[in-house]
Amino acid sequence: MDLQLNGRTALVTGASMGIGRAIAVGLAAEGARLAIVARRKELLEQVAAGIAAAGSAKPAIIAADVMDAASPIRIRDDALRALGKIEILVNSAGGSRPIPVEVPDQIWDEALVLNFTRLRQLTHAVLPGMVAQKWGRIINITGKSEPERINASFAAKAAVHAWAKGLSREVGKHGITVNSIAPGRIITEQILRLYPEEERRQFAEREIPVGEYGQPEDLAVLAVFLASPVARYMTGTVIPVDGGLRRYQF
Repeated sequence: MDLQLNGRTALVTGASMGIGRAIAVGLAAEGARLAIVARRKELLEQVAAGIAAAGSAKPAIIAADVMDAASPIRIRDDALRALGKIEILVNSAGGSRPIPVEVPDQIWDEALVLNFTRLRQLTHAVLPGMVAQKWGRIINITGKSEPERINASFAAKAAVHAWAKGLSREVGKHGITVNSIAPGRIITEQILRLYPEEERRQFAEREIPVGEYGQPEDLAVLAVFLASPVARYMTGTVIPVDGGLRRYQF
């Protein structure tokens, strides 16, 4: 299938590792021109070099900490200088950690800022350009809705789902779609750090119908499709990529 992405422009946050990196690589392979964002510039340079070595246009690199209040506007402006316009926004930056019941409000505030507030601010910063060009794709990498325990990022990701649904109803008339992808157990730097190999194996055998953790590329293929003109009639959705991990039917 021709995804009609050749020459399109995309801004991808959290692109230095894992899911964000896989999405950036997938978009570049389809011919999109990229600006990639993360805190660690050296890792972004490795991603950009790999994309260029594969024969695609080398992405622009934007080293930024999304926790910085000034980051959304700076990221947008840097991307516009590099690309001319932003047609696709992939919000992949984020983080997750379980917390006990009693923690300082600061912990909750940090999780909400990282996983919801900055994502919302960046999206709203690029929206006027998408409205003006009558086309845009917004893709949020979120999280599951079946938490085993308290995790501040789960609450933030649930906020993303509600906000994205409302936004999709506002901007659809401008040719802009807004979708969220909820990963299951995808092998990333964070997963490798938090879960030993034997624990991952046992969990996959017990809980994941396909019998294994997913790879970032398993999710990236969906993100690339949703970023394309072909996916014009899909908006306001939350789509799990989890090997069947979730137990509810929709």
